[in-house]
Amino acid sequence: MDSDTIAAVATPPGVAAVAIVRMSGPRAIAIADACFEPLREGGWRASLMRRGWIRDPRSGSHIDDALAVAFPAPNSYTGEDVVEFHVHGGSGVVGSILLAVYVSGARAAEAGEFTRRAFVNGRLDLAQAEAVADLIGAESRLAAKAAAMRLEGAVGRRLRELRDRLLGVLVEIEAHVDYPDEVEAPDAARIDSTVRAQRELVGELLAGAGAAQTLRDGLDCVIAGPPNAGKSSLLNALLEAERAIVSDIPGTTRDIIEDRVAVDGVVLRLRDTAGLRATTDVIEALGVERARAAVARAELVLLVVDGSRSLGSDERAALEATSGAPRIVLANKADLGDAGARELRALIGIPQGPDGDFIVGSVRDSACVARIRASIARVGWGGSVIDANAALVASLRQADALARASTSLEHALETIEGGYPVDLLAADLRAAVGAYGEVTGETVTVDVLDGIFSRFCVGK
Repeated sequence: MDSDTIAAVATPPGVAAVAIVRMSGPRAIAIADACFEPLREGGWRASLMRRGWIRDPRSGSHIDDALAVAFPAPNSYTGEDVVEFHVHGGSGVVGSILLAVYVSGARAAEAGEFTRRAFVNGRLDLAQAEAVADLIGAESRLAAKAAAMRLEGAVGRRLRELRDRLLGVLVEIEAHVDYPDEVEAPDAARIDSTVRAQRELVGELLAGAGAAQTLRDGLDCVIAGPPNAGKSSLLNALLEAERAIVSDIPGTTRDIIEDRVAVDGVVLRLRDTAGLRATTDVIEALGVERARAAVARAELVLLVVDGSRSLGSDERAALEATSGAPRIVLANKADLGDAGARELRALIGIPQGPDGDFIVGSVRDSACVARIRASIARVGWGGSVIDANAALVASLRQADALARASTSLEHALETIEGGYPVDLLAADLRAAVGAYGEVTGETVTVDVLDGIFSRFCVGK
């Protein structure tokens, strides 16, 4: 347990009705006693709010009329003594209270240090700790639900069960290797059944990893196409707000406009780009260059083309420029004609296939926008609603560890099927156990922990 007592503001910066100053560590209650003057006599009782004045321990002057609550170890978030001051949310008040607790012996907490202490003290496994950050950063109801499922510890429970079973098999194998005359070799058929079951369960976890990462991180979605096709109008329609300037003048959008919107619980990182066309205008050319770079990095491209008139060189070039990523093609302005839509239909075929979609309509039509949203879900993540209960592996770190576990289990099965001695299974089974431990934290390195907790906010 760390001997320092740490303190930080646990609420967002800015003016608010209430802010929370949190402390954790062996001196948290002593520091609270130095800074808090209760209105009624009595000691600290677990989880019971007390009203009083927070004072400057140097001068004794009152800072704020506040509430204070203590969570004694080990039954606190961090597993240490924790005290929270619930104070008025002005920055001057909060700054003065932080200074008071620092003067009394606390130090400023580092990013994620409260949750890191919870992990070190056994209050959370590492997968749950990562879920804390995911829950804080969730931008949609579905992302929050999936993060809450992970915070409940579903991943850790499953992997600890798998780990314990493999460790049991390893004990049998190693006992036979050490004492071959006294301990019989474990039954290969029973080991085969155990390993196959584990490979299937790991596969199920990995199957939901892509959707989980999409829920957590959102989808990088670029709106592209020639000038005057209706890209900015589509952005506004998806956002249901006038975010981008709409004009009949070609080249109105010269830089990337970014915003975020949830579609079926998944956040789209929407980017409206400059019209893709050849131009001699230096400023517009920079915008076109940025648009091409954005398309190259996109996870999903919404290609908007004026479907009311015959296709020109700009439209054909835009089709070519966006052919690499999963793409939805919108033949817009159907209310004005369909000459371009018919040409697009012939060029790309109907349907495009599993990596794309083709829509004829108008962004001014709410039914068309609804079809676009449905297509985004289908092309972007394979369905209308992601199952939050299956989205349990959300980080690339966890997915990589489980992929290595799956490979080790596959190697073990090949050894069994080849009729080789069971003692040759030990290395692969031990590797799978180690990979499980990387997810839950039993076998993780300090550098990995530093990387995980560095993305947390300071007060969590």
